Amino acid sequence: MIKEIQLRVSLQEANQENILPKKASQVLNIDEAEINAVKILRKSIDARKPNILFNYKVAVYIQEKIPESTNFTFDYQDVSNAKEIHIIGFGPAGMFAALKCIELGFKPVVLEQGKKVQDRRLDIRAINQLHIVDEDSNYCFGEGGAGTFSDGKLYTRSLKRGDVRRVFENLVYHGATEQILIDSHPHIGTNKLPKIVQNIRETILKFGGEIHFESRVVDFKIKQNKLQVIQLQNGVEMPVQKVILATGHSARDIYNLLHEKNILLKAKSFAMGVRVEHPQQIIDGIQYHCKGERNELLPAAAYSLVQQVKGRGVYSFCMCPGGFIVPAATAKGEIVVNGMSPSRRNNKFANSGIVVEINVDEDLPKYEKFGALKGLEFQKDLEKLAFVSGGKTQTAPAQRLTDFAEGKFSADLNPTSYQPGLKSSPLHSLLPKIIGSRLRKGFKVFGQKMKGYYTAEANVVGVESRTSSPVNIPRNENLEHPEIAGLFPCGEGGGYAGGIVSAALDGERCAEMATQNFGGKT
Repeated sequence: MIKEIQLRVSLQEANQENILPKKASQVLNIDEAEINAVKILRKSIDARKPNILFNYKVAVYIQEKIPESTNFTFDYQDVSNAKEIHIIGFGPAGMFAALKCIELGFKPVVLEQGKKVQDRRLDIRAINQLHIVDEDSNYCFGEGGAGTFSDGKLYTRSLKRGDVRRVFENLVYHGATEQILIDSHPHIGTNKLPKIVQNIRETILKFGGEIHFESRVVDFKIKQNKLQVIQLQNGVEMPVQKVILATGHSARDIYNLLHEKNILLKAKSFAMGVRVEHPQQIIDGIQYHCKGERNELLPAAAYSLVQQVKGRGVYSFCMCPGGFIVPAATAKGEIVVNGMSPSRRNNKFANSGIVVEINVDEDLPKYEKFGALKGLEFQKDLEKLAFVSGGKTQTAPAQRLTDFAEGKFSADLNPTSYQPGLKSSPLHSLLPKIIGSRLRKGFKVFGQKMKGYYTAEANVVGVESRTSSPVNIPRNENLEHPEIAGLFPCGEGGGYAGGIVSAALDGERCAEMATQNFGGKT
């Protein structure tokens, strides 16, 4: 017999041996000897009160053995001679689109402008230490996309888009820890993601798919509203029938290409702001009601904040406990910051984007001349401004949190995890009022919600500009572009996802639609 039940374990009880079987026997009113195993299905922490509790959803195996394997299987098959589906981009959307194509009996041909994950490390070291930006290989571009060198956050609200559990199981199949199947807010960690990405590549190649790195797509050749040829930067032309466009929200050259060809695009609302960095101990103290070091059983504390200010949402984004801030620029002459964490989340800083909603229909009148690209041009201007303010290197402009909110220049700054370094700058006056004034108000409100958050010990670092795509590439009910047959906009770059899991789900859906009415193997 298997019983699924909820258990609550205090922080003090968590150290006790076999505490879950003991608790389960009490809840079920049976002898503990009858329980063969307790399998954790879900785990979360309730830290709303000083008496911190671990919440468990468990399966109790009563006089029954626990299964040794998962129910999930992946029907990967040899597609070496199958019909081809071309996929542009090898981030989460592109990777999972390729895996799904193989399951469906089609050969994925992946074109990625960046390098393999091992080679990306050198270019990431160059941007961190030498302030050199490689426009094809950086934190955003290359094998695995922006997700590879990130926290690997897997929390998603996209529960209606597809089988989230299946995505998690596929990541475990490719090397992720089974802990992601349990945690309420699962993450993989920047130190572990590269190997998982490499394993996915090897699966695709093993079953007959193709992956072409350092292959930037520079042109589409369209005849009678049908995409027929894609051209690479080296001049190679590839005939195509179905193309999944999974280039991510930072591939601005693709937006420009589509715009120049008068292919329908739409401006999309998005969010921009700054990244805020606190000592992790401050966030731990607030969230866990403790002084000094947190209990060793507790992970680095996270937070989620939101507030309406002057008709726009101000909220935390991509919060990275025990993490570090990184330079995420994709072109020379810009500063973009992002955050990530190792799997243990054991760095001494906590950082989070704090961003403001931008309504493209109301907030950007000076950019109307750019049409569907107005949000993108607004992004670019703020990134260039941050570059100049930081000293025209990858050094980022920054300010103490309280100085930013009170409109004062910071005479000095706090220590930081951001390797290229910080330069004290008056961000409070440099940011446009639609962003800066709302952030200043929002920080003070956040300080009321989290006592201790509003502190001079935190830095505000600019700019956090790549939260989501400012452009939408439209598609119809079968996920195909309404004007261009054979083109399937996908993932974050199309405006249809907001993280690793939602992008993966969208990649799978696009693969399913692209392979329909396309016949089977050749």
